[in-house]
Amino acid sequence: MDLWQKVDLLGSAAQWDTCQGCGTQMHRHADDLGRWIYPAVRPDGRRVRLLKVLQSSVCQNDCRYCAFRAERDQRRTAFTPDELAHLVDDLYRSGRAEGVFLSSGVCGGTHRAAERMLATVELLRRRYRLNCYIHFKLLPGVQDAVVESALRWADRVSVNLEAPNAQRLQALSGAKDFDGQLLGTLRRAHALREQLGSRASLTTQFVVGPAGETDAELLQCAAALYDELRLARAYYSAFQPVASTPLEGHAPTPLWREHRLYQADFLLHTYGFAASELVFDGQGRLPREADPKLTWARQHPERFPVEVNRASRSELLRIPGIGPATADLIIERRRFGRLRDLRHLGLNSLGEHRAAPYVLLEGRRPAHQLELWSAPGRA
Repeated sequence: MDLWQKVDLLGSAAQWDTCQGCGTQMHRHADDLGRWIYPAVRPDGRRVRLLKVLQSSVCQNDCRYCAFRAERDQRRTAFTPDELAHLVDDLYRSGRAEGVFLSSGVCGGTHRAAERMLATVELLRRRYRLNCYIHFKLLPGVQDAVVESALRWADRVSVNLEAPNAQRLQALSGAKDFDGQLLGTLRRAHALREQLGSRASLTTQFVVGPAGETDAELLQCAAALYDELRLARAYYSAFQPVASTPLEGHAPTPLWREHRLYQADFLLHTYGFAASELVFDGQGRLPREADPKLTWARQHPERFPVEVNRASRSELLRIPGIGPATADLIIERRRFGRLRDLRHLGLNSLGEHRAAPYVLLEGRRPAHQLELWSAPGRA
């Protein structure tokens, strides 16, 4: 198998790992590599193009949803560290990619598989002296020495929890230990990051749907991780069944559910909401008909309307249609005068329509506010 065949196979194998949120305006980069350069957002907000790839598609695990589970008849291959480091160097210096998102199947044991990944990353940093962006996926249960090296070399380190708790994980994998191999590894990564003073960020990913988990379970788990481990992001991947796996007959998870989870997750890590404030139905699901922020606002009429000329930043962020950048702009503009018109808030027309029912401007409701109470919308 030549190098480009490996790229196509191992890029395809990595497609289930997520490095961007739902609804992004960025798109995959099309070139002779095909489909395996993806957009991602760095911890500092800058956008980068990453080669998303596996070190090896050979795996001894039998995760019930995975295309590369051990018992599935599937063509397999692997990069040597030299091959993959040379490829990333070439892509970086030619401007086609700005870094790599690296994961791997578990072949020959977790430690051996992780060592091959580390060898690749060390070559990039030492031999090629690349300052490229590196997202390193920690394999379940890796030793502390591996975690330390990953934190030294990578910009972002992650552990896929896959499910919000041990009970739900049983539906996805009978072999993985949620508290020890998965959550335990994420906690050790946080502790070692603090000890080393590493600037690497931590993330995790959930598979949405096949374990029967509720949206409430997922978001409560994410909120706990944000509080306990200073997690940078949680990612949500809507389940899509793969042929010849135990879950091939399971219905795919609708993308609208993934989208609602991302919207609710942003309320947790950016807007200052607590998980207990999110609104769910009787089955622990986020409503489909309206986004989570608008749903919360409709449930709390006592909090509105908000006088934007006096509101704190946290109060502004509760208003549908107003995000962090707009809240900061409003506070800045208030230094130079009173805000008397929706146009002074720095919103586009859609944002004005979303915010209008929930604001006061110098003690007055916007003129067209009443007709908007019944209008459907998203915040």
